[in-house]
Amino acid sequence: MRKDLMVSADNLAERCDPNLFGFETTDEVKHDNRGIIGQHRAVKAMDFGLNVQNDRHHLFLTGPSGTGKTTYAKRKTKEIAKKQSTPQDWVYTYNFQQPDRPKAMPLPPGLGVQFAQDMEELMQDIEDEIERVLNGKPFERRKMEMAQQHEDEMKAKWEALEQKAKEQEFTIERTQQGVVAIPLNEDGEAHSDESFDQLPEDRREEVMKKSKELTQNVNEVLRLQQTAKRKLRKRLRKAEEQLVHQSIHGFISGMKDDYQEFSCIQEFLNELEHDVIKHWKQLLPKKESDEDQSKTFAGTIDMKQRYKVNAFVDHSSTKGAPVIYEIHPSYANLFGKVDYKSTFGSFVTDNYMMTAGSLHTTNGGYLILNAADVLAHPYSWKALKQVLKTGELRMENSYEDNEVFTKSVVKPEAIPLRLKVIMIGTPSLYQLLYRTDEDFRKLFKVKVDFDTDMERNKEHKLDYAAFVASFCNKECLRHLTKEALAKVIDYSTRLANNRKKLSTRFDEITEILIEANYWAEKEEEAYIHDHHVSEALRERFFRSNRSEQRLYEAIDDGTIMISTSGQAVGQLNALVVSRTGEYAFGHPTRVTARTYVGRKGIVNIDRESLLTGSIHTKGLHILSGYLQAEFAQNYPLPLAASITFEQSYNMVDGDSASSTELYALLSSLGKIPLRQDIAVTGSVNQFGEIQSIGGVNEKIEGFFYVCRKKGLTGTQGVIIPKQNVKHLMLRNEVIEAVEAGLFHIWAVSTIKDGIEILTGLPAGTKDEQGNYSKESVYAIVQARILNMLYTLSQQKGFDYQAVEEEKGVMQTDGDFAPWFHGRTEV
Repeated sequence: MRKDLMVSADNLAERCDPNLFGFETTDEVKHDNRGIIGQHRAVKAMDFGLNVQNDRHHLFLTGPSGTGKTTYAKRKTKEIAKKQSTPQDWVYTYNFQQPDRPKAMPLPPGLGVQFAQDMEELMQDIEDEIERVLNGKPFERRKMEMAQQHEDEMKAKWEALEQKAKEQEFTIERTQQGVVAIPLNEDGEAHSDESFDQLPEDRREEVMKKSKELTQNVNEVLRLQQTAKRKLRKRLRKAEEQLVHQSIHGFISGMKDDYQEFSCIQEFLNELEHDVIKHWKQLLPKKESDEDQSKTFAGTIDMKQRYKVNAFVDHSSTKGAPVIYEIHPSYANLFGKVDYKSTFGSFVTDNYMMTAGSLHTTNGGYLILNAADVLAHPYSWKALKQVLKTGELRMENSYEDNEVFTKSVVKPEAIPLRLKVIMIGTPSLYQLLYRTDEDFRKLFKVKVDFDTDMERNKEHKLDYAAFVASFCNKECLRHLTKEALAKVIDYSTRLANNRKKLSTRFDEITEILIEANYWAEKEEEAYIHDHHVSEALRERFFRSNRSEQRLYEAIDDGTIMISTSGQAVGQLNALVVSRTGEYAFGHPTRVTARTYVGRKGIVNIDRESLLTGSIHTKGLHILSGYLQAEFAQNYPLPLAASITFEQSYNMVDGDSASSTELYALLSSLGKIPLRQDIAVTGSVNQFGEIQSIGGVNEKIEGFFYVCRKKGLTGTQGVIIPKQNVKHLMLRNEVIEAVEAGLFHIWAVSTIKDGIEILTGLPAGTKDEQGNYSKESVYAIVQARILNMLYTLSQQKGFDYQAVEEEKGVMQTDGDFAPWFHGRTEV
């Protein structure tokens, strides 16, 4: 049985000694902030990436889920950010020269909101003052005086014209057709058409001449009247503007004094003063008729709105540099949004209707993003790369909303951008972006790679204790006894798949703590004990192992054919791992091989049925390479074989069953029976060396459960690669069975080691002539191959002699392997 290859019970698992800890429960542990545990490489990369001052050294945190990438990114950036200066506020103001391009102004942190509030108060004061002075009695008297002066002047001109007309026997009348000069008769009444026609011709000509002259005089007076009106309006407007300027200048000057060190504000206030003087009427309260009239102008903006200041980015409450984890990186959330309001079928906006995005808010700080979420919004990803390359943050309309209505578009001034972007994603996503996106390679130059495990040493065990204590305090859970903590550490090693490692996938550890706390609470215990951790693990597996139990039932009732005793030719139990969501379990599956004379080589039935992946196909080619090298050095291999996973109807991939397939082929070739109470796992290379595989614990336990159900005989066991011994972290029930001699585990290095365990025969060694030692497995196989070659040579058209001369076929004493008669039939 090759006892020398058996793995002792001491090497089947690593158990943490609770006495290692200098405390009884974790509430005694000082859970100081030790930072992230077991990620030395990631910590160094993170420190470098966050502190290097370069616009293209952004960070990409990668690693399996559950290793604490997001939590660490947020905590580390906040630690650094609180030591840095708070960035500037940004405000947007109306652009008096280009109204569709609001101006961006940087201000010290906290001053943006203050300036916006001061502007609101200033404009209210200005409105009140303008209304007061323009509606006041002094200015009303002044307007009346100017109007009266205009009226007196025009009255004098009209009186002079009327006197002149009277002297010439005319009168001036105002009709619907205008002002006309009408001739009078001797009675001082206006001529009728009949009386005018009865006048002598010379008199009529004289009257017509005077009428024409008076008409010219009337037109001249009318022209002077219109000119005088325009002058009056100008005088009134100028008087109003002068009064407005006088009334608002003091307010604006006071505001300029408050912000005298900011040239951008000084310039804005100067422009605002001139604009208010021009448009002061629109600042006054509107009458109902004015409001109705204003509604007819679609697309216009309230004049008062243009003077508002948009406190776009406000850092009045920010301490240090800002840090934001944007959980929904849509275009609007990252780059801001311009709001619109509907006005009679058109949509208008202004500088006050713009909302900042995360990039604006974190400008001068740190923005954390989930890479998959960003890529789910293609406009976001493209625009993000653009702003990182240009260093300018612009607000533009996004096409994500598929908006089709008419808008008045604004293009705010760009804001200089300076920040660190930290993206978080899976290793496969990082590789995809690195290979396919040139911009990504140029911008995200710092890779922060998180590992899945760390060394299982005393220091890290104590780190685990601190982590558990901190988590229990944070989540208000019961603390653990030292025995329960030891159980958690052992479970961590199981997750790491290595007895010398601890898992750094802390989310899975925290889930067990939460569930163990439930069972402790149910028993009204003050602390979480080791049996609570065990119960949490059992229940966790139970919730997910319905498929596993159904499979074992099918094996037990014979629906799925698995033998755990006896011997069979060309048949062996392979071990595979199946997954249902997060739960993985191992189980046996029967591999069978049939061999016969032919030249087709090895045919994989599963591959022909399109049920295997590329890795499994590669493993099959390796088998061919091994057989060719081992048995066809001096003659061709006359082999045709079929091999399959019986009762397997799903896709199969991986090469961990390649050694099992090779054992089955050797058994079929030599018609040598293999033990059915042993299951096998292990990959093989072309030199016959057994290579490590994954899921070794699940595979061993899967076959153990099947054997236990059918009845343990004391001969059953599993053959595994020697390299996988360090990965063993088996459950107690398996270890106890091994200790009692009811179950066995062999660790092999070569195919020959395994074939000796499975057949009870020596594998055989090759002599100088290429013959294997008699009565060995390989000698039997060799003899069968030679007999198959002889059988093939008897076929018509096969020139065996030519092959023999060319290949130098090994000669025997008149027969093929004379010591092994009776095994020549196919």
